[in-house]
Amino acid sequence: MKYTYKHTLYASYIGYITQAIINNLSPLLFVTFQREFQISLEQLALLISLNFGTQILVDIIAIRFVDKIGYRASAVISHIAATLGLLCMGILPNVLSSPYTGLIIAVILNSIGGGIIEVIISPIVESLPGDEKASAMSLLHSFYCWGFVLVVVISTLYFSIIGLEYWYYLPLLWALVPLFNALFFMKVPLRALVEEDEQTPLRRLFSANIFWVLFLLMVSAGAAEQAMTQWSSLFAELGLGVSKTMGDLLGPCAFAILMGLSRTYFGTRGTKLNLRKALILSSVLCVASYLLVVFSPIPLLSLIGCSLVGLSVGIFWPGTLSLSMKTYPSGGTAMFAVLALAGDLGCSLGPGLVGLISNSVQNRGSFGFLSSLISGQDLTQIGLKTGLLMAIIFPIIMILGVVILKSHRKRH
Repeated sequence: MKYTYKHTLYASYIGYITQAIINNLSPLLFVTFQREFQISLEQLALLISLNFGTQILVDIIAIRFVDKIGYRASAVISHIAATLGLLCMGILPNVLSSPYTGLIIAVILNSIGGGIIEVIISPIVESLPGDEKASAMSLLHSFYCWGFVLVVVISTLYFSIIGLEYWYYLPLLWALVPLFNALFFMKVPLRALVEEDEQTPLRRLFSANIFWVLFLLMVSAGAAEQAMTQWSSLFAELGLGVSKTMGDLLGPCAFAILMGLSRTYFGTRGTKLNLRKALILSSVLCVASYLLVVFSPIPLLSLIGCSLVGLSVGIFWPGTLSLSMKTYPSGGTAMFAVLALAGDLGCSLGPGLVGLISNSVQNRGSFGFLSSLISGQDLTQIGLKTGLLMAIIFPIIMILGVVILKSHRKRH
């Protein structure tokens, strides 16, 4: 069989599905981990921060080593690490004396795989023949969303048919996806985005103020998205009191579907949209959606708010990458690695902030005047809502950043 660049694109899509599995499988099991292993909210928040913190470290290292060893070796290594991480998630918590240590090992391995995937997949797709790069980038990132939907739907079906008590077999089944893609990436053709000696030097990027605006936009994009995705399942079950099946389907699953639809729409119609205006409108919708989640007295409306956050953040990440490529077309792999670092920093910062504030409310009984504005049956509900309320700072930063970029473009 002759492999073409279409197969390269398919492998890249599966790479983002793998990324979705890594980031979103364990949050579906947070309540199970709490009940079965007596893990606190603070420890769960640490797992989230460890996941994205390790990805940040990998992003930093990848700035130097990806161009040295090439995309193919990097892709294979990343998917093997993800395979091992998922296997460890299903096995180690039940065989080690400390289940939490087993989860930490699994998270670190998954994060190594996810960090490399985040660095290499976007430049691989950017390097493929074709002119509509912004649309291709958004369509690529939509597969993260559809992978997210697959994770939620298939996992929910598994829990309903097999039973939640057998959760540890589920990561073993999901490990087949990165294992297959590791073999796939051994075969598909690859090309360099920009030759290493033609890339914009990192020194030049770091010395430009506008690059730091793009960096901050990536931080905010990751934070606004993951602050909701990492806590929506637990928030629906404990914060809103709905069943796990209903909470997962109407919370993270609906979030992923709407985020995927927005990215797919942008991927197919993106050339006809004003990207900066689209980012500002999306940011305004994101603020409104978070407020609906927090202040709605009706659980169903709060779940709708969770879903609308997905619709609003859909183009944050791919849109910022596209703006970066337009601003620095010779940025190369190193620029993508730095932007991936920024995004992962946000992915750690957003849910970490929610978890920290939620835990603080639970322990102290309040979080100043903010907690007095929020209604809830117990401190867990009030804590989660208070934490999610603080997340609106990230779409607000998105608005300010895009306005600065717009004014910079007019001046130059």
